[in-house]
Amino acid sequence: MAHYSTGEPVYALATPFSPSALAVIRASGDDSLSLFQPCFTGSLGKAASSSAIHGFIMGKDGHRIDEVMVIKYAKGHGYTSEEAFEIMCHGSLPVIKEISSLLESLGFREALRGEFTYRAFMHGRVDLTEAEAVEEIVRSRTGKASGEALMRLTGSIRDEAEKAKDEILDILASLEVQLDYGEDEIPEDWVFPTERAAAIRRRLESIAATFRASRLWSEGALVVIAGRTNAGKSSLYNALLKENRAIVSPVEGTTRDYIESDAVIAGIPVRLFDTAGLRETGESVEAEGIRRTEDLMDRADLVVYVIDPASDDTPPDDSRVLAAYSRLDTAGESDGLSFSSVTGEGLDKVIDAIGRKLSEDLTETEGVPRIDSERQRGKLLEAAEALSDAEKSLSFGSDVTAMYLQSALSSLGELTGEITGEDVLDRLFSSFCLGK
Repeated sequence: MAHYSTGEPVYALATPFSPSALAVIRASGDDSLSLFQPCFTGSLGKAASSSAIHGFIMGKDGHRIDEVMVIKYAKGHGYTSEEAFEIMCHGSLPVIKEISSLLESLGFREALRGEFTYRAFMHGRVDLTEAEAVEEIVRSRTGKASGEALMRLTGSIRDEAEKAKDEILDILASLEVQLDYGEDEIPEDWVFPTERAAAIRRRLESIAATFRASRLWSEGALVVIAGRTNAGKSSLYNALLKENRAIVSPVEGTTRDYIESDAVIAGIPVRLFDTAGLRETGESVEAEGIRRTEDLMDRADLVVYVIDPASDDTPPDDSRVLAAYSRLDTAGESDGLSFSSVTGEGLDKVIDAIGRKLSEDLTETEGVPRIDSERQRGKLLEAAEALSDAEKSLSFGSDVTAMYLQSALSSLGELTGEITGEDVLDRLFSSFCLGK
């Protein structure tokens, strides 16, 4: 590939570049241990793979840079399957910079994003679905998301792909016997295994259908609190965040622009927005705030539309809208979801309703692994569609049917990375964190 390589010695900081008790710098590539050894007082040559060696990193002029622990990985072991090591040093920024400069002077290049995982993939340590799971674990925002990514890291998607491929290969093998006849039509003694193919297709489609739910748990939902001025939006926003984040005032039009915060509501990660009140106005700044509110409402996964029970306001007719009536402590129960930001009464019901609304129509199919990759979803659906096309093509001859079965196998091969273009790998690994 143009950007990534294997073998060339590379290094990267695997922990955040900020003051801390410890930092980890990892390195990998041909002869990386022998390149590093002259500047390390511990003995790497005789140490067993995966062992930790204590010593000092020395500058080329002989001064001590830091006291460290180095974990050695012999070739064929470790994450990349290359000769590699990890330095656990003190998390001082000057120390990190000096060690990095030393490694570069020794012949190590700073690794690109995802280059270590790229090397693990190229050396067969992980398949493409497992490689994607590495980054999914890193960016997961809930325990549920990280747990599902960990299942994918252990090969759950790969195993499903292998099972489907074995089934399709059996069908294809029985069909290819007929191709020796050289006829335009499938002989009468071969019958397309409709039920078997349908079962494979349903399984693949079930896995693909988990994408939306998994993405919700991993990336979160855009939730917008909207409504007329002075309806109680900012009060609800503060109550859901459990902090005074938004200004609350009896003066209408206090919120001129939206504010946003990350939160977890009903166990689901969300990006929560408080917005400018909706009303007719001739004031240019407030009008711009209202325009931005309407834009957010169009993009939202869920709009919590707050209504003052004393008003004649009604919620927009949209399946993404959840109506919530404020001032339960003074106005009493309304015909719908009611809450009080002052006493907290009804807030638990609002939170539950947000969770239910966000989870509506999300597939939670039991017994199948879940995916969090648009690429994987596309390949699964491609394979399922090719199986369907294979059955429909029977009247066109056995060679056409075989072509569609081969197409299904090809899509599953692309799913796991057996068949992958360089542009796909470049795009995929470049989205990873540095040090991964």
